[in-house]
Amino acid sequence: MGLDVVRDRRLSVPEFEEASERMSSGNPEADHILGGGFPKDSINIIMGHPGSGKTIFAEQLIFANASDDRPILYFTTLSEPLPKVVRYLQGFRFFDESKIGTQVIYEDVGPKLAKDGSAALIPLLQTAIRELSPKIIVIDSFKAVHDLLPSIAERRRMVYEMTALLTAYGTTAFLLGEYNEEDILRYPEFAVADGIVEMSRRRLGNRDERYFRVYKLRGSRYLEGAHAFRITDSGLDIFPRLVSPRMPEGYEPASERVSMGIASLDAMLDGGVWRGTTTLLGGPSGAGKTTIALQFALEGARLGESTLYMNFQENPSQLMRTIRNLGGDLEEAQAQGLDLVYASPVELQIDSIIVDMFRRIQQRRVRRLVIDALGDLASAATDPQRLHDYLYALVQHFAVSGITSVLNFETTGNTIVGNGVQNAVSYLSDNVLLLTVDGEERTRRSLRILKTRGSAHDARVREVEISATGLRVL
Repeated sequence: MGLDVVRDRRLSVPEFEEASERMSSGNPEADHILGGGFPKDSINIIMGHPGSGKTIFAEQLIFANASDDRPILYFTTLSEPLPKVVRYLQGFRFFDESKIGTQVIYEDVGPKLAKDGSAALIPLLQTAIRELSPKIIVIDSFKAVHDLLPSIAERRRMVYEMTALLTAYGTTAFLLGEYNEEDILRYPEFAVADGIVEMSRRRLGNRDERYFRVYKLRGSRYLEGAHAFRITDSGLDIFPRLVSPRMPEGYEPASERVSMGIASLDAMLDGGVWRGTTTLLGGPSGAGKTTIALQFALEGARLGESTLYMNFQENPSQLMRTIRNLGGDLEEAQAQGLDLVYASPVELQIDSIIVDMFRRIQQRRVRRLVIDALGDLASAATDPQRLHDYLYALVQHFAVSGITSVLNFETTGNTIVGNGVQNAVSYLSDNVLLLTVDGEERTRRSLRILKTRGSAHDARVREVEISATGLRVL
């Protein structure tokens, strides 16, 4: 899912120092967030509510690390019975039945724990270590064992004995449990854990959003914050959180002008916009935002510049019709470097669309980019601060990478001043253009340039006309 994108120097999150001894999680994006994977011979807690993805993450990890050198032991306790765990596991691509019983060994210790209590766990671990010499031990669920102990003192004693046993032997352990954030301060297993990873699930409208977060990873630099993921038949599909890029030493903005594809608009902009700048194009519905954005994109394709058009507004057939009305040939434009991407705003997930965007930017070496429209990204964000952070990081990535972008935003009236995303994007943008619509007997459209950084511009309000050949300034 585009790991190379976030590792690319132009578009990367901060790079991490890789420790010499790491164990892969089986998921490239999770390894990147973890700074290279889990430290070997460590004790890690995978926490989260039921259905958040803990077991799937652990299963993907063990099959990725299964080999003939030393087996992997998976204990099921008093949560789900073993046959049920294995039955659902068979639906994932990473499952390999040939490894069961040799490289991956499952053992249901629930009946033993139900009969003898939590005191049975340490002898079970001792026997497994002596007879199987496992390189990884998973206990699912460890909290179920923990809850069998009646007192805090007994819980601490069991955790101490287990930690001493696992540390002396040299195995990597993963303790799964239905913990919440408050449990981190209450339960002794969190004090001895080398790594703590949370899988969470939140309801957003008619769908659920899942997040992967690292709370703790001893001796490691990791990517903080909540990283969205979804569960597929390949396991966890994680989207590392977008952060601002490093500013290269000796960085200087480009001194090249970029045409908007409309000669009369370029004249208002003193020859076009600067290369690597972001232009916010605001206006109400029907004002001509998509027309300008398409002319900007088609001009890039005509000049042989790789151009990405991210569209959340019009379906592909509608956009194709608009391009033809502008006198463009879609197939020819695509051959010249235009990439049209449509995503339905109904199922839009901001993290996944950002990762896909940067993957395309890297693969195609994009020079021009259009997002139509920002309001759809805003509705996909779970909170205003998360949206602001994404927009800020986006604009910084574009500047460092020399990508000239146009961001469309639909206003509720003939002004771009407002609350939330309007203000956030307007001050982040290098150029702000506002389209307005008025008139009683006939529709009249106007355009004014509110701001251009480091450039002269025509400050007058100009009437614009949309015809079969596109939009032009009168």
